[in-house]
Amino acid sequence: MTSTTPEAPASRRPRWNEVLHDIAAGGITRTVLAVVLSLAIASVLIVLTNEDVQSTLGYFFSRPSDFFQTAGRALGDAYTALFRGAIYNTRADSFAAGIKPLTESLRFAGPLIAAGLGIALTFRSGLFNIGGQGQLLMGAVWSAWASFQLHLPYGIHLIVAMVFGFVGAGLWAFIAGFLKAKTGAHEVIVTIMMNYIAVYLVTYLMRTTVLHDPETGSNPTTRPPDPTAVFPRIFGDAYELRWSFVLCIIAVGVFWWLMERSPLGFRLRMVGLNPDAARAAGVNVARMTIVAMVLSGLFVGLAGINQSLGRDGNFAPQIDAGIGFDAITVALLGGSRAGGVLFAGLLFGALKAAGPTMQLADVPPEILGVIQGLIVLFIAAPPLVRAIFRFLPAPREITVVGTGRKPALEQKGAE
Repeated sequence: MTSTTPEAPASRRPRWNEVLHDIAAGGITRTVLAVVLSLAIASVLIVLTNEDVQSTLGYFFSRPSDFFQTAGRALGDAYTALFRGAIYNTRADSFAAGIKPLTESLRFAGPLIAAGLGIALTFRSGLFNIGGQGQLLMGAVWSAWASFQLHLPYGIHLIVAMVFGFVGAGLWAFIAGFLKAKTGAHEVIVTIMMNYIAVYLVTYLMRTTVLHDPETGSNPTTRPPDPTAVFPRIFGDAYELRWSFVLCIIAVGVFWWLMERSPLGFRLRMVGLNPDAARAAGVNVARMTIVAMVLSGLFVGLAGINQSLGRDGNFAPQIDAGIGFDAITVALLGGSRAGGVLFAGLLFGALKAAGPTMQLADVPPEILGVIQGLIVLFIAAPPLVRAIFRFLPAPREITVVGTGRKPALEQKGAE
């Protein structure tokens, strides 16, 4: 016999991990609509901040056509600039020069994808890792140290430096996971505080001989890496896209296999959905918490390795470039799934690459930040998107305990 579960009392508030799961498990429909809504609002801002459009508002009621023509021209120029800055420069003299914006979009997307996978893994495991900045910094400086302190043959040196980066990021994430599992310390607070520790620790080390060469000045920077520990360029010296981007794409496949096909991923998802049920099934929840944080740190560490070994020179403490926090947006937009994170990383990489070109089209650079913030707002507020588009909540399948029947739908309608 099948039945539907009774409606929960109005006074019951959802637990934080239930809310997190609802946010992180958003379907593709809600993701697309969140992007569409964000672009729509950004379009309004582009129109209202355009000086030519503002000049037509003074006589709008006498000649409204001027306003709409100017507004359409402003939007056309903005999105044309977005295309030229992120995909293909139609004003370039050659195909090689025209395709460079696409390679720049991929270059920006690589670390966003890798770090987004790390944050997505903790979302699927019922955790909220906000320590991407600190883990990325540790991955970057550990790999940087190995890149100029160890002098090894070509190929081996790069692999060793990468291993150092993974170890540094993994150990930094392990601390947060251990404190969560053994003491109950909330991972949000712990990872935020560890971000501060990482920033100031790295800045201090960049002023000492551990990472810094005193002969180059007093500004906190690392030493330049040996050429044997640098990722080579994929398409030659004319492009900055390096083979580290390929590793970020491979990481997408690794993440998919880990979370969707491996026994370890199944246990992580069990803990994320219901830690009490996982514990009753014999899963060591504390151990899975530590494992989830360490694995997350490894993916974020790949982003740090990309930042440190994907350049020929040294770098400063600002090497994270906001990637640790942008990765949260990427994971949310991607629904914490491998394919979704790949799409979200490419989208945000394109927005970053197109920034300078859009500024030349009189589009304020803050508009791109507004788009990212709006995407987070709509992704993090599923009822808001449902209300705007009149969606019903997503269907849920249930089975009455003690019956062998197939599950019944709790309610109809799809998100």
